Amino acid sequence: MKQHEFQNVRSANREAPSVRGAEVGPLPLSDGRIAIEAVRPEINGGRFFAKAIQAVDFLVSADIYCDGHDVLRAAVLVSWGNAATEIPMRPIGNDRWEGTVNIPDVGPCSFTIIAWRDLFASWAAETTKKIAAYQRTALDAIEGRNLIEAALGAGTGQEASRLLLEDVLARMKVCPDDDECELLLSDNVLKAMSHLGSRADLTRYENDVPVFVERALAGFGSWYELFPRSQSAVSGRHGTFDDVIKQLSYVRQLGFDVLYFPPIHPIGRTNRKGPNNSLVAAESDPGSPYAIGAADGGHTAIHSELGTLADFDRLVDAARDKGLEIALDFAIQCSPDHPWVKQHPEWFNHRPDGSIKFAENPPKKYEDIVNVDFYGEGKQAVWISLRDVVQFWIEHGVTIFRVDNPHTKPFPFWEWLINDIRRNHPDVIFLAEAFTRPKVMGRLAKIGFSQSYSYFTWRNEKEELQAYLSQLTQGEERWYMRPNFFANTPDINPYFLQNSGRAGFQIRLVLAATLGGSYGIYSGFELCEAAAVPGKEEYLNSEKYQIRHRDLNSSGNIAEDIIFINRLRKEHAALRAYSSLRFYNAWNDHILYYGKMDAREDSFLLFHVNLDPHNAHEFQFEVPLWEFGLSDEASVEVEDLVHGNRFTWHGKLHTLRIDPATVPYAIWRIFPPGVRR
Repeated sequence: MKQHEFQNVRSANREAPSVRGAEVGPLPLSDGRIAIEAVRPEINGGRFFAKAIQAVDFLVSADIYCDGHDVLRAAVLVSWGNAATEIPMRPIGNDRWEGTVNIPDVGPCSFTIIAWRDLFASWAAETTKKIAAYQRTALDAIEGRNLIEAALGAGTGQEASRLLLEDVLARMKVCPDDDECELLLSDNVLKAMSHLGSRADLTRYENDVPVFVERALAGFGSWYELFPRSQSAVSGRHGTFDDVIKQLSYVRQLGFDVLYFPPIHPIGRTNRKGPNNSLVAAESDPGSPYAIGAADGGHTAIHSELGTLADFDRLVDAARDKGLEIALDFAIQCSPDHPWVKQHPEWFNHRPDGSIKFAENPPKKYEDIVNVDFYGEGKQAVWISLRDVVQFWIEHGVTIFRVDNPHTKPFPFWEWLINDIRRNHPDVIFLAEAFTRPKVMGRLAKIGFSQSYSYFTWRNEKEELQAYLSQLTQGEERWYMRPNFFANTPDINPYFLQNSGRAGFQIRLVLAATLGGSYGIYSGFELCEAAAVPGKEEYLNSEKYQIRHRDLNSSGNIAEDIIFINRLRKEHAALRAYSSLRFYNAWNDHILYYGKMDAREDSFLLFHVNLDPHNAHEFQFEVPLWEFGLSDEASVEVEDLVHGNRFTWHGKLHTLRIDPATVPYAIWRIFPPGVRR
């Protein structure tokens, strides 16, 4: 295209400039007079749902401003199901406004923002200044009266406000002129006019922003992972669901909310893995539960040695009676013996020689697993069949799914599946086990996963913990990505735990359980199991390939720490206030010092954690008196939640010593002046 042609196209797509004396089209007048910008939370321009929790406040904010000095008002319009409400917004400085939204129901909702010029409030502000400057206000009183009459003439609004304003007008007829403005500027009149006054230049944000409201456990919960086959009281014998039922009291005593199982389906024989991931398995070796499928069934079948589907149903009911929910692993990979391989060969990838292609992540090769082809000849049937697997387990009482390696499956598949399931089951929770690149993890969170594994497992130093947690709790990610801080998994035996002893497990426990909202441990963590394959973050004698028998009462365990921390999580509202996390000054690189608070519940907690499991450290720290509007010389009452004693901190600076040989952490409840004890 030539330059002059390009210029003509641009001119054709914009209004012609006015020429003096020439005809002009309709003017925009008040369109866009009030700007509503930078709306939060709005994910990718409204392409994805922002996340909220049922009956928990979340903030909606925006930049809202206009020309001139008029007083503005703004509100959030929220709709869900057949309900809708208008929530006033408040200015917080620099033309930024926010409103607190609280949705009582689980499911999809949306919000938008409206803003308008408040003519009466603007009149009141200007008139107040004139009175302060001893200027005449007789005409101003007439203007104020006219605004009230116009509001009453509109015939809308609360009856109480209308009666009050009618009374004011009646009184103005008999009061001296000098008192008219004083009467009009009363708090009652201002409040009544905020309800009845006209909304000049009413402007609506152009988007309806989608939000998905999930139940409480999606944002705050504690998970315990175990292999059902290892739960027999007899060493070497394959465990059953009845054995798991006997363990429910133990898991609940530890204080957990969710009991999570790796796959419980039939395990294939072809290329079955032996102990420590060996390529040769003995006849008695159980194999990896992730090699799903055998002659007796696939993803909707139960491994026969665990029991029957009826036994599983009894387990789900027994867990619910104990206050536990069962979470299942949704692992899409199949054993070469999976019924689908023979029934639907077009669902799988094959090599040029016709052989089925095993799962690979070079240099790793999973000889006992094959992957479905999401975009092959049978893609529609594949997607629907996998959706039906999730639906099957929902019908058997499971509403929490930990999804294995979702980042190796297509984004559109997950978005479709999750939305389809939530259409009828908005209470279902999906946890993404995706240790992958940040943007991929973020995309999975945006397309619907309730929670995500995170990099917490590899954040051990003070600086990196502060940076990562600040990013998660204060940055844009807080609107769509909820981390679940697993301290260990069957796949990951972190280097930190391998050499840190009992104190290291205590450190990682308290960090996982108090920094975020959700956290989890894999069975054996409480026993400080750390034996590793040399040079790798893998467990020696991994339970993925063999049955393990554990003495849960063995010496040196940290069960009491787990019980204590999980009790604090239930008792203190501050620990549920995920985005309230703040880091404070402790002048020692080994001490992580942070706080959480829920001011509405008068819940204020501070934490000191010694990140060095081998050495005691003494340090000076600041009590964040400024958080309570107190001076540096003020005093606060303190409860030591670890030891139970109470005392007073006078002033801002204090000194503390934490020895990991005793307890590597300190937890304080703060009672600022006026807070109930």
